[in-house]
Amino acid sequence: MSFYRYDAYPKGRKMKGFESLLLIGLVFTLFSSGVNRTVATGNEIRSETLRLHIIANSDSEEDQQLKLKVRDAVLEATGELFAEVSGKTEAVAAAEYSSNDIKAIAEKVIAEEGFGYPVQVEVVEMWFETRNYEDFTLPAGDYDAVRIIIGEGEGKNWWCVMYPALCIPGAEKPLEKYGDNADFISGNGFEIRFAVIEWIESLKKSFL
Repeated sequence: MSFYRYDAYPKGRKMKGFESLLLIGLVFTLFSSGVNRTVATGNEIRSETLRLHIIANSDSEEDQQLKLKVRDAVLEATGELFAEVSGKTEAVAAAEYSSNDIKAIAEKVIAEEGFGYPVQVEVVEMWFETRNYEDFTLPAGDYDAVRIIIGEGEGKNWWCVMYPALCIPGAEKPLEKYGDNADFISGNGFEIRFAVIEWIESLKKSFL
């Protein structure tokens, strides 16, 4: 006669189930930790960045070319403006203080090109999607930005980074101003991380 050991198989199943729960918990913990670090890094980057946003009068070829000429003049002037600032907070203060000067620069270009469009210049907090530039990528979220609206402001816009001076040709190693976070935005293979940031930031906005 053979005896059936009732507790042998169930114990084995319970152990496998327990190990599975441990594994799931470990994966969830690692994932949550990675997401938290990614979101925290995104927050730090946004807190260290002043964007530039220029909106053309319309989508006509002439208005779009005018937008780019305004861009070039503003970037050249603000490169000197921000040369001595020690951080993003000072950059924002400098931009607010110099908003009338920035407006005058844009108006001068517009007048020289034979247009009479009015110009609005304001320092605002606004939403940006994840944006890939030539040498770096910035995560989605709300950034402080200098916004220049030309005329009716109904054309395609142009945006980049005013501080650090990432969009000014010849700027010396501006990414270094991000410190340890420089690799986060200038490295390759971060598509999933940036997608996570954009999803979380979009979700936050939907509840506001």
